[in-house]
Amino acid sequence: MNPYGKNRILEIIPASLVWITVATALILSFTAPIIAIGFIIVFDLYWMYRVLYFVVFVIEAWKEHRMAEKADWIILLQSEVVDWQKYWHVIFLPTYKEPVEIIDATMKQLKNTTYPPKRMIVVLAGEERDSEQFQKNAALIKAKYGDTFAHLLITEHPKDLPDEMPGKGSNLNYTGKVVKEFIDKLGIAYEDVIASSFDVDTVVHKQYFAHLTYLYATVEDPTRASYQPVIVFNNNIWESPAPVRISAFGTTFWLFGELARPERLWTFSSHSMPFKMLVDVGFWQKDIVSEDSRIYLQAAKKYKGDYRVVPLYLPVSMDAVTGGNYWESMKALYKQQRRWAWGVEHFPYLVEEFWKDKSISLKIRVRLLWNHIEGMFTWATAPILIFILGWLPIQIAKSSTDAIVHNAPFTLEWIMRVAALGILFSGLLSFSLLPPRPKHVKKYTWLILFLQWALLPITFIVFGAFPAIDAQTRMALGKYLGFNVTKKGR
Repeated sequence: MNPYGKNRILEIIPASLVWITVATALILSFTAPIIAIGFIIVFDLYWMYRVLYFVVFVIEAWKEHRMAEKADWIILLQSEVVDWQKYWHVIFLPTYKEPVEIIDATMKQLKNTTYPPKRMIVVLAGEERDSEQFQKNAALIKAKYGDTFAHLLITEHPKDLPDEMPGKGSNLNYTGKVVKEFIDKLGIAYEDVIASSFDVDTVVHKQYFAHLTYLYATVEDPTRASYQPVIVFNNNIWESPAPVRISAFGTTFWLFGELARPERLWTFSSHSMPFKMLVDVGFWQKDIVSEDSRIYLQAAKKYKGDYRVVPLYLPVSMDAVTGGNYWESMKALYKQQRRWAWGVEHFPYLVEEFWKDKSISLKIRVRLLWNHIEGMFTWATAPILIFILGWLPIQIAKSSTDAIVHNAPFTLEWIMRVAALGILFSGLLSFSLLPPRPKHVKKYTWLILFLQWALLPITFIVFGAFPAIDAQTRMALGKYLGFNVTKKGR
């Protein structure tokens, strides 16, 4: 059953908050500019402190990330977990129209991780809508890696199944059930199986599965937690246009900030989770776009709030968006950001499934709902209020003799200078996350990588606020998005 349109009031609320805020700021700029200036100063102060607060958490997470990379997790696992060899890994790799080179790079890295490949069940999950190319790719991968892992399963998700939206969620839902039958035949306990849902371009750190197994074997109540790695977009970052690189690093820094505050953390993109949880919730929801974060909410609902996300500070590397030329890359970037912003579809679900469920503690319900709606609201409004509407009332009231009008430009300038430190920090930190420069990339690209951060305000608006407003407005108008597959290419 299609989840959209069941409660139109709830679907309209997020966009209404955004448009009311923007419209109020715009109207006050002309009718009561003094009030608007006061509001903007207060908002910018709040945002400045938030940026500084955010930087502290990013630094904390970055330090954890560096320590995790230095540790020898397979040695720690073997020395501290007596029965570590009982654990199995199921790696889901849904694919649709990706070239075989992309799949091969992912498989090669899975083979070369420190965790024994013979304890892995790798699932290449294709689509009937791409059957001809998928079967060719699958045959090549099977021939090359068929004996590498304990099992290499090839599945093909049938098209036009009832109550489904074509996309990654429906593919995973179908494939998860196939894998469950396979595991049942092997007689493996669900509690001993750790599942990883990866985009097919995901290149894992060589110690990813050793670290993941160590966490799963040592944290309290491991089947009530998902495991979120650091996401970097390094596979093709050197060849990507500047706005794509800024957005890619921005996503990584945002995730760093969340990893340092696990009480706020939801699952995002490629991550791992207990197979038992997947069985308990009936696998991924098959009629939505944002299956990567919805699976966390499904688990939290199933276990009455007793579910969490554990930070895993090793990275997995994915492709930054790409296109045939610069403008196609910009278009692809906008669509990717809009698809991520379509996570606003969780708002009706949170209200219907959590807020009305009194068996879940009030604290958990408030935290989940507030973190979601506040994040979606600031995503859409903060860049507009800071970089566009923030200066409008000052220009309109510049002939006024009021002290606040004359002092506002200096106040905002100093606030922006302090906030700019966050931009400088981001630029410097981004260098520590870069992979080695490919030989075909010119040396002067290092300078471009630093100067590109001057584009942050524009990128923040065009590829931040605009796609977020677009997604929320589409949901409010009932113009629902389908799943947009990000083009992969290197």
